[in-house]
Amino acid sequence: MSRADRPPSRRAFLDATGATVAAGLLAGCSGDSDRPGQPGQAGQPAQAGQSGQPGGSVSAGAATPAPVAVSGRHQAGVTLPGVAQPHLLALVADLGAAVAPGPLLAELGEAVRTLTAGSDPRLLGLPPGDVTVTVGVGPRLVRTAGAALPGADDLPRFSRERIASRARGGDLLIQICASDALLVPVVAAALLDRAGDRVRERWRQFGRRGTEVPVAEGRTAPRNLLGFIDGIVGPHTAAEQKRDLWLAGPSEVAGGTLAVLRRMEFDLTRFAALSVAEQEAVFGRRRASGVPLSGGDVASAPALGAKTPAGRYLVPVDAHVRRANPTVVGVGHMLRRSYSIDDPAPGLLFISFQNDLRTFTATLTRMDASDALLPFTTTTASASFLILPGHGPRRPLGSTLFD
Repeated sequence: MSRADRPPSRRAFLDATGATVAAGLLAGCSGDSDRPGQPGQAGQPAQAGQSGQPGGSVSAGAATPAPVAVSGRHQAGVTLPGVAQPHLLALVADLGAAVAPGPLLAELGEAVRTLTAGSDPRLLGLPPGDVTVTVGVGPRLVRTAGAALPGADDLPRFSRERIASRARGGDLLIQICASDALLVPVVAAALLDRAGDRVRERWRQFGRRGTEVPVAEGRTAPRNLLGFIDGIVGPHTAAEQKRDLWLAGPSEVAGGTLAVLRRMEFDLTRFAALSVAEQEAVFGRRRASGVPLSGGDVASAPALGAKTPAGRYLVPVDAHVRRANPTVVGVGHMLRRSYSIDDPAPGLLFISFQNDLRTFTATLTRMDASDALLPFTTTTASASFLILPGHGPRRPLGSTLFD
């Protein structure tokens, strides 16, 4: 079992956190922060713009990003902020068999409010900036509230997986995102301290956004370790998010969403040995610009029926953009938040949000059949979670699902 899959002791974790903060070596998170001057989601105020360069930490002397409001219909960290913070920690844990989830979640929600407000002494004097904490519960806990609820089903197994038992599934997801890398382990330590012995860590993953590239008016997407722009397509407008992202019901989960996490290793050496044209054929897009091989601009939908005069498809039949195309698969769009990683191996932490788990499972099933990208990947961790509805002083985190 790799070091990333072994749950550290609380002492080891705190020691590691201190060392990380002292050395400033964290490679970590992306959330969702609004562009300057744009309003937030319903129930959320407008947010100040990010300081420093897109995709990087807040630079010395730069203004601290404005806080992201906690209260609202949805939790922060999914679509707020709109421009993803560059540093992420995804922490997956289990609850003890006798632990009631309701009180624990309510306490975590209160800790999130004090941490993001900057009033928690466990922040060690650091300004909270735009830190966001997003909490989800796994299928086992969802089933205790209702076997038919969204999020009650476990993820199936797929090909090209090498997943230790501890790195599959889990009861609790805590996603922490910030522009300031120092905040991520400090907030994690504070939340684990609040949870105490009621939770047992399964695995954690730090990730970082690559360079942000403009892909449409007001939208950017990062480059991944393979050099390609990642996350161009998704539910970006309010209407698209209502259709494909947010759960409308039942009432216990309304305002929540479903998250899938997959940690993947990349075979960088073998992919780099391909010519640029071969790499582009794997993805179905131009590496430099993100434009589909069928033409247009980066935001254009791939013309999957377009052919050369000789009758060859411009977008190859096994190209990733064809195999994962929502229209071809017959599902909605995923909101994808991807983070490059280099520990335990170079690769990607894939996070998708959607209101129907089949959006992910049907897509990956079709990719499994023939997708030119998959042979360069190996999945080493996998889990799904119901991201709880938003919370506030009058509605504790998890209170709609657990009494």
